Amino acid sequence: MAKMHSRGRGKSSSKKPIKKTKLTWIRYDDKTIEQLVIKLAKAGHKPSAIGLILRDAYGIPDVKSLTTKSIVKILKENNLLTKLPEDMLALIQKDIQIMKHLELHKKDMPAKRGMLLTESKIRRLAKYYKFHGRIPEDWAYDRTKAKLLIE
Repeated sequence: MAKMHSRGRGKSSSKKPIKKTKLTWIRYDDKTIEQLVIKLAKAGHKPSAIGLILRDAYGIPDVKSLTTKSIVKILKENNLLTKLPEDMLALIQKDIQIMKHLELHKKDMPAKRGMLLTESKIRRLAKYYKFHGRIPEDWAYDRTKAKLLIE
């Protein structure tokens, strides 16, 4: 969301390989990869951390190209997903940190603006997840109950 609230043009990142075939040097089959994802999820890792661990420790470059399922889909099939999506939780944690900061520094106007922007991102993301059925239709972000959502 670099362009949304700033004049920045985003950041450059690496691209995934165009070729979607299984590479010859990968020694794991799709069932083993799914078991690794389930094991790492039960150990308490988030989906993005699971992808990084599989890439760095196991040499699996892309789960979706090897298993034809994303990490989130594998976790959903095995009932290991959290109630709220990972990016939503990160934004809620950020909002909680800004609230704690504003309790100490009441006149910090840039922080107050940051809190408004963060809350608008949460609401926009909630609208997306409600449309796709990832969170309930009656879910609403309440700043006073935000600490309970995280714990």
